[in-house]
Order: sequence, then C-alpha cells, then structure tokens
Amino acid sequence: MELLWFAITKDWAVLMPIVLCSVLVMAVTIERWNFYRRNRRDVLEFINRMDRDLQRNSLESALNISTEVGGLLGEVASEGIRILHEQRSSFERLFDITSNLATRKLERNLSVLGTVATVSPYLGLFGTVVRILLTFGEMSKGAVGAGGAQDIMFGIGSALIATAFGLAVAITSVALNNYFHTVVGRWEEDFQILKLLFMSVTEQRRPAAVPPTQPAYPRRTEI
Repeated sequence: MELLWFAITKDWAVLMPIVLCSVLVMAVTIERWNFYRRNRRDVLEFINRMDRDLQRNSLESALNISTEVGGLLGEVASEGIRILHEQRSSFERLFDITSNLATRKLERNLSVLGTVATVSPYLGLFGTVVRILLTFGEMSKGAVGAGGAQDIMFGIGSALIATAFGLAVAITSVALNNYFHTVVGRWEEDFQILKLLFMSVTEQRRPAAVPPTQPAYPRRTEI
C-alpha cells in the first residue's frame, strides 16, 4: 500500500490517462450491458410464432407479434414484414440493409474498448519510462542519503505499478470487447434466421415458372 501511495502521489500525471481509460471501459461496459439486457428476447418462441402466422399468410398477425415482442429483434422483424408486404421482389437487399443498421446499433461504442485495449499498455510503458528517468535524475543529483536509497527503490517500484496498471486495463478491455462481439454475433445469427424465414415465405408464393414457348421457326423435317 505504501508503494501504491507513492505511485499515486508522485506519478499521478502519467497515471491519469490510464485512469481515464479505465473509466471509459467501465462506462461502455455498463451502457452496452444495459442495452443488450433491455433488448434480450426469447428468439426460439418468437420465431415459432412468426412461422405459424407467416405460413398462414397472416402478415397483420405477424406484425402484431413483432410489436408485442419489441426490442431490436421486434423492430427488425416489423421492418421485414413491411418490406415483405410492400416490396417483396427486393426483399433480400432491403432486409440486409435493415439488419446491417441494427448491427450498427449493437456495435456502438465497442470501438472504444478496442482502442483502450491497444493504447493502455503503451500508456503504462510511458509511465514506467518517465518514472525511471526521474529516478535516474535524482540519482545523478546525489540524492542517495539516509532515505535516498529507499526513494530510489520506491521510484522503480512505482514505474512497475504504471506498467501493471496499463496491462490490467488492456486485458480487461480485450476480454470485454471479445465478449460483446460474441453477443453481437448471436444477434446477427438471429437476424439471419429471420431473413431465412421471410425468404421461405416469398419463395412459396412465387408464381409458377412459365413453360418455354415453341420456337418461332419451323422444325426441319427429315426427307
């Protein structure tokens, strides 16, 4: 604890950027966690109910279910039903646009975690270099006296604390970033399931293929 207090009192200037990074990580984690929790839905039950209504060609009932479910999944499903009703021929392209926009909402602020994971080790290394340089400067001034040696050891220990702090923030950011991207990947899979469900309905209702017409020129007969 004494070493940590020394690092806080002597190296607070170089530790502040790492502290700011840790605050950003905490803020993004809380915001994303709450967002995902608010939009979490039972996908299996929702898909089964949607499938039953779509097979009956009851788009109004399917829309009511989507509105009832709500959340991001309900929004994407509602937009898919609207496209299915109004622009069925361009469904795949328009639904991909809708799902990509929803994915952007899911990935919002995750770039902050990736940036902090990259920058934090360098900030810790910077703090280490600064403290070592200051310690060498004190040694060059002949500050080694009754308490000088202890101050030098505390200076070197403080430098290592900066590195450890930076690595701790970076490791935490990497772990959270990977976890949240896994969550986003699951949402993308849910959107693809919805897309396949809607496309199966569009394929069932496509008009039958027109048989090829007879050629305009007469066939050559053998003599």
